[in-house]
Amino acid sequence: VDEPATVAAAEAEHGPLGPSAMVQLLARLKAEAVRGTLDGEPIDGLILGGDSAFAIDGLIHGKPHRPEIARQRWLAQRGRTGVLHSGHWLIDHRDGRENRSVGATAVASVTFADVTDAEIDAYVASGEPLEVAGAFTIDSLGGPFITSVEGDPSTVVGLSLSTLRTLVRQLDVEWTSLWNRL
Repeated sequence: VDEPATVAAAEAEHGPLGPSAMVQLLARLKAEAVRGTLDGEPIDGLILGGDSAFAIDGLIHGKPHRPEIARQRWLAQRGRTGVLHSGHWLIDHRDGRENRSVGATAVASVTFADVTDAEIDAYVASGEPLEVAGAFTIDSLGGPFITSVEGDPSTVVGLSLSTLRTLVRQLDVEWTSLWNRL
């Protein structure tokens, strides 16, 4: 999915997208792209697409990709709170055909420690923040730089488990039926 082109086209048609609408759109398109790669192959299951973006000061931040951008973001967000938006789109493709689709966005407020310039430089040099929304992770090297999360904590890793459970149930699938049992 060409994310910048997709967002630009949607905004040209509907006006500016807020972060929740943007990640919901991208999550849907990613799930549909996976469905499109099946090339007639039967799949009996659920297809999940997801996308995340971090917003602070009214600006939406996706993946920084470049070290200098990641550093700028960290300088601006240290000691502050922003909101991570995670979009989810679930396609019911049981019995080898598309039945229904549902989607939702989860949000979590993330508060950052007042990290030092040296900590920021070391974190950026690790490469970890370059390919993640908001230039941070909670489940790896960036975790100690987060002082609190308000909302579903799994949202911060890009997949809100409680939201996914709700979507699964909307498709009349029992959550526990998805558990792997040996």
